[in-house]
Amino acid sequence: MDTGDPRRSIPGAQAIARAALLLRLVTSAGADGAAIGTLAQRADLTRPTAHRLLSALRREGLVDRDERSGRWTPGPELYLMGTVAAARYDITATARDIVRSLAVRTEESAFLSVRRGDETVCLLREDGSFPIRSFVLSEGVRFPLGVASAGLVILSFLPPHDVDAYLDSHPDLAREWGAAHSEKRLRARLRETQERGYAVNPGLIVEGSWGMGAAVFTREGDPQWALSLTGVEFRFGPDRVADLGRILLAHAHQLTTRIAAQR
Repeated sequence: MDTGDPRRSIPGAQAIARAALLLRLVTSAGADGAAIGTLAQRADLTRPTAHRLLSALRREGLVDRDERSGRWTPGPELYLMGTVAAARYDITATARDIVRSLAVRTEESAFLSVRRGDETVCLLREDGSFPIRSFVLSEGVRFPLGVASAGLVILSFLPPHDVDAYLDSHPDLAREWGAAHSEKRLRARLRETQERGYAVNPGLIVEGSWGMGAAVFTREGDPQWALSLTGVEFRFGPDRVADLGRILLAHAHQLTTRIAAQR
């Protein structure tokens, strides 16, 4: 009987899925890489299994290992693949001046993130002139949808059945990211985001570090990207949040319009 899960019906699919997860974890760790123990834990694998898969990926050039620290980093072949894929999927060149304008206008750190499956991945960071900054988000960092302002605003504008399916398949958000990410509280923030048009994250990941996000849509109306801001709490009073929200929405609309004209 067909279970509907391709990992069970296609020979070798489970190993491929595990290797792909390790690749995502390695790339999200940034330039410093990640230790084998961390990767194994986050992938829910034993250390020997994680090491065996990473070693196979290393032989193909997809990951590398620093011999002094033992940490795993993205490999040269991954870079070459990325440059080819960028021609089709990368919008950073299209968005860079808009992200920079957002940072200049607000004086906060500004970001572009993209939806990849059930996560968001940060593609661009531009720091504003305000000297105190938040470093929760940087290029390559991933968060689940609904966590961080970019993922919250993207989830908010997905069709209701997609939101239901996502929450059903991720029952551990509250355990992994705190009680504020329980389904009940997350749904309340989704409604608030839809009403405002932009998301607000009041220090739910790192205390004192606030974030705001606005969705960027495809020509078909899908929330595929997000522009966001992060900064320290005292910079996000009620009046300024409203001003920042208007600026965010204007920049997100500009990028949505630009993407639609190019594709």
